[in-house]
Amino acid sequence: MQTDQARSHWDAVYGARAETALSWHQDVPQPSLDLIAARLAPGAPVIDVGGGASRLVDALLARGLGPVSVLDLSDEALATSRDRLGEAAEAVTWIAADITAWEPPQHYALWHDRTVLHFLTAEDDRAAYVAAMTRALASGGHAVIATFADDGPQKCPGLPVQRYSPAALAGMLERHAPGAFRTEDAQRHDHVTPKGAVQKFQTSVFRRHG
Repeated sequence: MQTDQARSHWDAVYGARAETALSWHQDVPQPSLDLIAARLAPGAPVIDVGGGASRLVDALLARGLGPVSVLDLSDEALATSRDRLGEAAEAVTWIAADITAWEPPQHYALWHDRTVLHFLTAEDDRAAYVAAMTRALASGGHAVIATFADDGPQKCPGLPVQRYSPAALAGMLERHAPGAFRTEDAQRHDHVTPKGAVQKFQTSVFRRHG
């Protein structure tokens, strides 16, 4: 899917219903929050990739973590979070961009993604994603990446996805950035959607080397 087409798709998704009705909504962003908080020192920069309407930014600010940047393709998604946070939104760097064409302006101590990578079904897009993450992360920094598990949904919302086991995800990173990332943790978990459906996820944590 081309960038303009993808942006229109996601703007329509976020504009059509309340944030709390979206299938990926979490009132409390677990297990990502615990994995991040265990690895992010106060004052260390963190970026939430695809975090447009997610409440992770709220939780990070509440814990005094950051500075926080939130990147999303959809302006509608970013506006949802800005409106929800009110004055607190001024403390966040909001980035409307396609991750496969984005050039990081700085190094981050932690990269988080729960909603982007599994939508990249083309190998070229995955390669561009890994390249951006490699450039963005400081040496010793962490990437916390959640995707649909290998027995998770095959589509969301109406789009095909690439499912991963922890081993498959680690292998994909190694293929596109040899030696740059080492697995530090991996776990499976169930996400219950607002309508009560159960979706299988995996979350892996990698450390940046080199």
